[in-house]
Amino acid sequence: MTRVSVGGRLHFGFQNLSLAKDRLYGGVGVAVDRPRLTVDAQPADEATCDDEAATPYVERAVAHLGVDGAAVSVERDLPRHVGLGSGTQLALATLVAVAGSYDRTVDARERAPALDRAGRSGIGVATFERGGFVVDSGHPTERFTSDRPTDGTWSVPAVVSRHALPDDWRFVLVIPAARPGHNGPEEDRKMRDTVERADAGIADEVAGVLTRELLPAAAEGDARRFGNAAARIGRLNGAWYADEQGGVYRPPAGRIVEKLRECPVITGAGQSSWGPTVWGLTTRGRVDDAKTAAEMALGELQIDGEVRIGSPRNDGASVERAAFEFSDPR
Repeated sequence: MTRVSVGGRLHFGFQNLSLAKDRLYGGVGVAVDRPRLTVDAQPADEATCDDEAATPYVERAVAHLGVDGAAVSVERDLPRHVGLGSGTQLALATLVAVAGSYDRTVDARERAPALDRAGRSGIGVATFERGGFVVDSGHPTERFTSDRPTDGTWSVPAVVSRHALPDDWRFVLVIPAARPGHNGPEEDRKMRDTVERADAGIADEVAGVLTRELLPAAAEGDARRFGNAAARIGRLNGAWYADEQGGVYRPPAGRIVEKLRECPVITGAGQSSWGPTVWGLTTRGRVDDAKTAAEMALGELQIDGEVRIGSPRNDGASVERAAFEFSDPR
């Protein structure tokens, strides 16, 4: 049996969505240790899984690896479609677990496009590989088409910068009980619409914040500057997405962001990816007060939801192999 365990990721935004620039996308994000996902796999005569969302990935993994099958079990604490990167982490964890059950290793980065992952952002793949705070290179703008690319015809964007973040940082994750974020064909359509009318001037502002504020703060371990810069990049990205998500943030994220910014023990706040998850940055010594403030914010806003705490994850997915078997989900 092989077990793969990995946390989620926060996506602060893209460096550029304008067709007027040489490179498109270019993700900016960070790995967190919680919430977490665990996938167990062992060889079998056919592809089976106890998690409906993972079943297509099990089938693809079996096909790409050329093996008979695999019995896969998923222990999920990583919510789906809330802005924490559940799809990519599940796809890659399933692939690596199935390969490991046959005593094989695979290159997750090389295989990700065949699993329909990393078509735009490389943050999910990069954080699966090594964790940390990551900036990726994006794609050449010339490759953009209004039609969706055929699965597997792209390569995962290269990592242009990676920094391990301080162990005493904590991310307060507010997950409101709201409609899931965009995914699948709907996400593809909304991204294409956004790119086709994106303001190039916003990309210039993002570049300034990234190079003069966020990257130095990551390198120096300055939580205040890092949180504020990441939040600024999120707001700038929201200007691109406003027509597609109903505002700079997707409701009700904007009201939660505003409340977190008022909290003295939280620095910076923003929406992760399409949301609805909102993040705020604090430190180990202030995390209890920060969590309480976030819970009170939900109460004051009369929004149902939950508050989680995640630490920066500065390593890749955990892979363990064992000689014992688990129950076949069939």
